[in-house]
Amino acid sequence: MNAEQLKQTIDLAYLFGAVCFILAMKLMNSPVTARRGNRLSMLGMAVAIGATFFNPAIRPENLLLIGAAVGVGVVGGLIPAYRVQMTAMPQMVALLNGLGGGAVALVALYEFLDALQKAHVPEPVQRVTTVLSAIIGTISFSGSLIAYGKLQELLPGRAITFKGHGTVNILLGAFTLALAAMILMMGQVTAAAFFALIGLSFVLGISAVLPIGGADMPVVISLLNSFTGCAAGLAGFVLINNSLLIGGALVGASGLILTLLMCRAMNRTLGHVLFSSAGHVLVAGTSTKVAKQPKSYSVEDAAILMSNANRVIVVPGYGMAVAQAQHQVKEMAGKLEAMGVEVIYAVHPVAGRMPGHMNVLLAEADVAYDKLYELEQANPLFPESDVALVIGANDVVNPAARTDPNSPIYGMPILDVDKARTVIVSKRSMNPGFAGIENDLFLNDNTVMVFGNAKTTIGKITAALDNY
Repeated sequence: MNAEQLKQTIDLAYLFGAVCFILAMKLMNSPVTARRGNRLSMLGMAVAIGATFFNPAIRPENLLLIGAAVGVGVVGGLIPAYRVQMTAMPQMVALLNGLGGGAVALVALYEFLDALQKAHVPEPVQRVTTVLSAIIGTISFSGSLIAYGKLQELLPGRAITFKGHGTVNILLGAFTLALAAMILMMGQVTAAAFFALIGLSFVLGISAVLPIGGADMPVVISLLNSFTGCAAGLAGFVLINNSLLIGGALVGASGLILTLLMCRAMNRTLGHVLFSSAGHVLVAGTSTKVAKQPKSYSVEDAAILMSNANRVIVVPGYGMAVAQAQHQVKEMAGKLEAMGVEVIYAVHPVAGRMPGHMNVLLAEADVAYDKLYELEQANPLFPESDVALVIGANDVVNPAARTDPNSPIYGMPILDVDKARTVIVSKRSMNPGFAGIENDLFLNDNTVMVFGNAKTTIGKITAALDNY
C-alpha cells in the first residue's frame, strides 16, 4: 500500500468513526437504545484511535510511547468507572470532561512551542484555532475542577462570590481576549505570552464557575462539556485530523443543545444561570411557615396511605441516589401494583447532579420506561393522585419556585407534588437541598415526613405493605 492509499484508508477509518458517533447520539435519544449507542460510539473511537497508529507522520520510535499512553488511559478510565458509585457519577463526568479540556490545551501548547522552536509561523487558520483551543480547553479544565469540587463537597455547593466579582470576570475575559489578539497579530511571540494566556484562561474558568450555585451544576457540566467539544474540534484544525474535528463538533453542538434545553426546563436563560450570582450573595426567600412543625409519620402509616391509594406518583431525587434506594423503590412499586395501585414516576429534568441522573438510576433497577413521566406529563396528574411519594428531592418540588419572587429558584418549573391529596416525603432531615433553600412543602397541611435513610425507609415500607 503506497502513501496515498494509506492516507485514503486512514481518512475512511476516520469517516467510519464519525458516522458511528452520529448514529450513537441518535441511539442515545432513548433509554431503550442508549446502551447500543454507547457501544457504537466506543467502536467508532477504537477505530479512529487504531487508524491513527498507521499515520505516516508519526515517527516509529514514538509508537511505543503512544501505545503506553493509551494503555494508561484505558486503565485510568476502567478502574474508576467500575469503582465509582452512581451518586458520584456527576463528579466523574465533570472530572473526565475537565481532563479532556486540559488535554486539548496541552495539544495547543505543544503545537505553539513546536512552531516557536522551528521558527515558522503557522497558517492563519491553525494560528487562530491553536489560540482558541488553548483558551477554551483551559477554561473547561479549570471550570470542571471547580464543578467537581462542588459536587464532591470539597467546596461549598452554594454560590461563592464577592463584591465586584462580575467586574473581575469581565476584566479577566477582556485581558484574555486582548492577549490572544496580540499573539495572533504579532505572529511570532515568546513562550511567556502563551503561558500567560493559559494562566489567564485558567483563572477565568475558576472565577466564572465559583459564583454558580449547586442547583445549576447540571447546566454547568453540560456547558463545560460543550466547551471541551468545541476545543477538541478546534484541535482537529490544529492537527489536521478529520475525526477529531467531527467528533469535537458533535460534542460541542450536542452539549450546547442540552444546556439550552435544561435552561428552558428551569425557565431561565443561560446568561441568568452564569451571571446572576456574580457580585452579590443570593438571599433565599423568607418562609411564612417557620412557626409550624412538620408532621412525622411512621413507615406503617405511610404503608397504609399508599395501600389505600388509587395512584401513587414516585418523585425520585438525589436522596434516592445517595442511599442507592432505586431497587427498593422498584420492589415497593411491584407490591403496590399487585394490590391494584397504579404507580408511576415523575422525573424532573434537572433532578440529581447531572442530566438524566434519575433516569439512569431507575433504568438500573429495570423500571419500565413507559412508567417514567416527564414534568409536563406528570404535573396534570398530581391533583388527581392520592399520594405523591418524594424520595430525597428538594429544590425540584419546592413551591417557592411558584410563589416567592425573592427565591433564587423563582420561575423554575417544578413538579407540582403539593397538589396531590397527600405528600409523603422520605428524607433524612429537614436540611435544605443543594441550592440551600428552605422548602415550605415539608410544612404543608397535606405533607407528612418519614425521616430516615431512603433505602432503609422504603425497605421498611415495602415490608409493612404485607400487612395490608
